[in-house]
Parts: sequence; C-alpha cells; structure tokens
Amino acid sequence: MKDKAKILLVEDDTNLGTILTEFLAVKKFDVTHSLNGEDGFNQFKNYKFDLCLIDVMMPKMDGFTLAKKIRMINKNVPILFVTAKSMLDDKIEGFKIGADDYVTKPFSMEELILRINAIMKRTKSSNAEDDRSEFKIGEYEFDFNKRVLAHNGIEQRLTQKESDLLRLLCINKNRILERSEALIRIWKDESYFTGRSMDVYITKLRNYLKLDKSIEIINVHGTGFKLISK
Repeated sequence: MKDKAKILLVEDDTNLGTILTEFLAVKKFDVTHSLNGEDGFNQFKNYKFDLCLIDVMMPKMDGFTLAKKIRMINKNVPILFVTAKSMLDDKIEGFKIGADDYVTKPFSMEELILRINAIMKRTKSSNAEDDRSEFKIGEYEFDFNKRVLAHNGIEQRLTQKESDLLRLLCINKNRILERSEALIRIWKDESYFTGRSMDVYITKLRNYLKLDKSIEIINVHGTGFKLISK
C-alpha cells in the first residue's frame, strides 16, 4: 500500500486548522497540525514532510520567517501559503522566499486540494537527488547506507554524522552547502558548539579524501562549504 503524503499544517486558527486537518485526512493525507510557527519549525526539524501548508499571520513566528527557516533545511519541499491577506506585496514576498503557491482566505476546499495536488505533481521529482545513497567522488565511492568510503578497494568506515555530512556535501557537489542547513539537518541545532563540532567533522572528511588531489572541501567564508570534485 502506498504511504500517505505527509503535510505539515501551520495554522493558529484552531477551528480552521481542525477543519483542514479533517478534510485533508479524508483526501488521504497524513496531517500534522501546529498552532504557531515555533512549533511548526520544531515539527519540521524532527519529521519528514511532503508539503508545508503555512498561514502567514501567526504568533511567536510568522509564516514568512518559518518558510525562510524551512528553506535553510530543505530547498525543495513544497510550501503553500494560506493567508487572509491579498496584497500583491505579500504574494511577491512569499514567492521570493520560495513558496510554490499562495491561496487567499476565504477559499474553497476543492480549490485547496487542486492546488496541493498540482504542486505535488510539479515537484514530485525535485527530491530525487535527496534519495540517493551511493555516490562517486573522484576516485572514491561512498555508500551512505553502509557508511563506507572506498578508495582502490580500501574501505574507510564512517560514523553516522560523518556519513550524514558527506552525503549532504555530495548532494550539493560543486555547489555551496550552507552551514545553517547542515547544522539543522544533522545536529538539529545552530549553536556555537555544534558549529565547532561540524568543523571537526569537515577536517576528518578532508583527511579521508586526501588520496585524490582533485577533491577539495573548501570553506566559503561566512556561508558554508563546497565539495569540489569531478
């Protein structure tokens, strides 16, 4: 049986949130409802979702701020804003942040489900890269599931965090991996101490990959890291 698509609903109106949760459940979605942006972000950090349905005006953390933080962790997960506002500037702001669509209250449930289905269809292949577990890095072969980095038949066993970090670097090969994205996705935290811990892991990975001189993990000042490889 096909797993239900998981939706993170962040809506501070309890009544509307309950109605949406029940309606989407009838449409075969698995819905997690959060009443504010902070709780929504904690849910997103700890669980995997296929789509985020976010109200803009909320206590503790507004929808735009929440979407920005979600985009630090996952650049591809679809985001659909729900708002009472219909101002053009708000829509532009939402799309700049990385929203996939925007629906204005009041809206029909059928319109909402059509928009959700259209977004998920468009973005179905967006996360294909994130599902990969085997990578070629220059002369190295990396198996994420086995946590093994091999070079000319010699295998290096990796810890879980080493594997997690190397996989993120591989997915973003020759592109910048932002520090904040790596810290939140792997350590679930952006504190100074976890940042220093990540730097130690980066040094370890550089050491593991040093036998191929064409491979580099460079620091991008103030931004993050970039794995450079053929």
